[in-house]
Amino acid sequence: MDEPIIDLHSDAYFMGEALRQAARAYEADEVPVGAVVVRAGRIIARAFNQVELLCDATAHAEMLALTQAEEATGNWRLTDCTLYVTKEPCPMCAGALVHTRVQRVVFGASDPKGGAAGSAMNLLQFPTLNHRCEITAGVREAECRALLVSFFSERRAERKEEARDGPRNGARHSVRNGADPTPSAES
Repeated sequence: MDEPIIDLHSDAYFMGEALRQAARAYEADEVPVGAVVVRAGRIIARAFNQVELLCDATAHAEMLALTQAEEATGNWRLTDCTLYVTKEPCPMCAGALVHTRVQRVVFGASDPKGGAAGSAMNLLQFPTLNHRCEITAGVREAECRALLVSFFSERRAERKEEARDGPRNGARHSVRNGADPTPSAES
């Protein structure tokens, strides 16, 4: 038996590693999403959202982790890899996951507004595409969602304060265009 056994305990462990990455994003004033790529029971890539840091709309945790995993394996095909991510992938990231042929995607918090792994749409298992990813949803969901809810609650409070008092010197940036991509956590 050469393949590692995948069970809920290992899923919880690897999601914990993705949560560590999400905490790094939070500290960097980024939307707190973290991701890790696992191959043969080992983490080969770790990343967190860096859209603001890199001034790059494509610098989502999943995209950065996939690029690292491709470098680590020396191949763009990641057929024997699992991606763990704290928030359900968006359509851009889901497309990249299909194109890199990731075997399995495990996520924490669902995103009913824009999730592309079954909530708003399911690009990971779209019937006409050349690859379909296995999906495991809801791993450590409460922790993943709590981080997002906390982040966006702080941003809303900052926007209210700025509207009342004007921008403070050194204040954290507000989410662009006032959009709040928090998954419907309050529902």
